Amino acid sequence: MIRAVYPGTFDPVTNGHLDVIERAARIFDELIVAVTTNPAKTPWFTLEERVTMLKECCQHLSNVRVEAFDGLLVNFARKVGAKVIIKGLRAISDFDYEFQMAAINRKLAPEIETLFLMTSLPYAYLSSSAVKEVASLGGCLKELVPENVAERLHQKVMERRR
Repeated sequence: MIRAVYPGTFDPVTNGHLDVIERAARIFDELIVAVTTNPAKTPWFTLEERVTMLKECCQHLSNVRVEAFDGLLVNFARKVGAKVIIKGLRAISDFDYEFQMAAINRKLAPEIETLFLMTSLPYAYLSSSAVKEVASLGGCLKELVPENVAERLHQKVMERRR
């Protein structure tokens, strides 16, 4: 059995993330979507909220599970027995950062491979930051995020305005 980990902050999960999740789930026996914090980012959603949204979005995928983690990704991958780290790429600008991270992970855990998956073309422009900006300005979130996520984004915008 080949297990892979797809890490991210997923604040919030977008249709681009789900595209990568669904495609990786077809490739691997088991995919663990690993939700983490990023000290460089200020999330709108708590870790628990992000895990819940992802579980709702992935419930149709029997070989996908969602877990929160903290610390080094390679340590988490080892802990869950993953042999592959999936990294989604949108544009060439993603590649530079992700290449550096893959090199560091390779140094720390040479037994774990990193696999880059390009997001499908309709989502190449999509980021969680852009989605939050659209939501905060009252824009339409259709085709950007799943309906359950759009509802939560609208709630967050209302909370933030209070």
